Amino acid sequence: MNEYIVSARKYRPASFDTVVGQAALTTTLKNAVKSRKLAHAYLFCGPRGVGKTTCARIFAKAINCMSPTTDGEACNECESCKAFNEQRSFNIFELDAASNNSVEHIKTLMEQTRIPPQVGRYKVFIIDEVHMLSTAAFNAFLKTLEEPPSHVIFILATTEKHKILPTILSRCQIYDFERMTVANTVAHLRMVAEKEGIQAEEQALEVIAEKADGGMRDALSIFDQAASFCQGNITYQKVIEDLNVLDVENYFRIIDLSLDNKVADIMVLLNNVINRGFDGGQLIGGLASHVRNVLMAKDPQTLPLLETGEQQREKYRQQAAKCDARFLYQALRLMNDCDVNYRQSSNKRLLVELTLIEIAQLTQPDEGVGSGRKPRRLKSLFQTIVRQQRPVKAAEQVAAPVVEADKQEPLTHTSYNTLKRPVLKADNDVGFSWNKVREMSKKKKIQIVPGMLAPNDPNSKPVSSDNRFTQEDLELQWMSMCNRMPQKYSAIATRMKNMNPEIKEFPHVVVTVDNQVILEQMQQIQKSILNTLKLYLNNESVTFELVLADISEPVKVLSRREQFEEMGKENPAVEKLRELMDLELA
Repeated sequence: MNEYIVSARKYRPASFDTVVGQAALTTTLKNAVKSRKLAHAYLFCGPRGVGKTTCARIFAKAINCMSPTTDGEACNECESCKAFNEQRSFNIFELDAASNNSVEHIKTLMEQTRIPPQVGRYKVFIIDEVHMLSTAAFNAFLKTLEEPPSHVIFILATTEKHKILPTILSRCQIYDFERMTVANTVAHLRMVAEKEGIQAEEQALEVIAEKADGGMRDALSIFDQAASFCQGNITYQKVIEDLNVLDVENYFRIIDLSLDNKVADIMVLLNNVINRGFDGGQLIGGLASHVRNVLMAKDPQTLPLLETGEQQREKYRQQAAKCDARFLYQALRLMNDCDVNYRQSSNKRLLVELTLIEIAQLTQPDEGVGSGRKPRRLKSLFQTIVRQQRPVKAAEQVAAPVVEADKQEPLTHTSYNTLKRPVLKADNDVGFSWNKVREMSKKKKIQIVPGMLAPNDPNSKPVSSDNRFTQEDLELQWMSMCNRMPQKYSAIATRMKNMNPEIKEFPHVVVTVDNQVILEQMQQIQKSILNTLKLYLNNESVTFELVLADISEPVKVLSRREQFEEMGKENPAVEKLRELMDLELA
């Protein structure tokens, strides 16, 4: 009975032409052998299982070949090639830097470089996993690596180039190996299956290639495992069963059900997947990769980015034609959030179920109930609730002046129009806001200018002399007046907003001013202020007085927030309305 050898060793490439997926690198190395333009140090870096050590051995064999072929390959007939093939060559040394990473090991290596080769031209030292050398060992290696003896060539191999010192990198020719594509891996596996007399389905080989994640050694190891499980007939169903891989058809079905908003069917499918021993996080990760492939299949330019076989690529293209790009973007975002929160979640299955439910409702029409509802529809819903809870009386009182204000025409530069004037009053049930005052002021389009409000204006309606008004009415009309003042009076209007007019003896109004400068400015427009108060308070008997504040009695100027808080204390409905509508004072 012959000794069994795993496929990764049995079918290890022995020449540059048999290396899979590294055509550019092997061509460069063959040309270097043909031209005899060899560097003293090479660095092969790349992912695991892509042929770094294999190419290093082939290159070392070709370097020492006594009569290489015209294309740079070893002849396999000279004494040097035969010694290498029989593993008795004294010119090619392999060291594992993971276990020989100290300064003493490097010094021993340096001593070996002094002895010239007995057969062949060069002594080649292949140092695998060179990034495992200690910093001291790297430093001890520097001088020899930069100026080795003429008969010495170093070939370094590593999977983590970023861990190597820059001083080492600068002394080497660097070759970056590529990951194996699915097509190259499938082709190599098919060749191995034919030589081994194993029947293998194309889709099964594609699953093995995708599972290998770009490593040919991993692909051959998985192939041996599948061949042992399937007993010489590798099928798709047996491979996914052996490798514990979730059937990709589940992902296609989830997306199709999501497009049809069939949440119940998705929940049943998820339950079946979990019952077969698959993890919810594994499902989400696989589904995210699937949606990414569908998104890539929507554009012919990105279609080559799919690392899959031609049959699967066609299925992705068909499903991409049915999916909207926005749906795919949102689904990817939801699955990414689920993947981030999966480990921290105490109820992982519920998190996966909620994510799948949200994905299934992304394409739901706006009229439906689900996660696809637009933000503006939620906003309109809350507005409806507020209108339902608002008292009818208060709504009528607030709405009526607005309608009347809309009927007014703009003021001329000399007088008011003869239209009915709206009177704004605070409602104890609902309260009022400064935004409402500003809005109504804009609709009235009234401006206060010195000398504009003449008491004997023939176009204005007569004002009642006995209309009663409260302190709240006075404060409301005062703020409305400040908001209506033109741009050139914006400075004095801002100061007036912080003043508190008071009713001393009805209808006498007193305003306390902080300093003499502001007092003089307000005295210039005092007549216009008085006429405005008479007009909007609907009382011809109103008198207005400006008083300079006594310095010995400091007057606290309330900020807008403090004014709002005082308003809330006096009228609890204001605070209730703010909480109901989730408002914030700007």
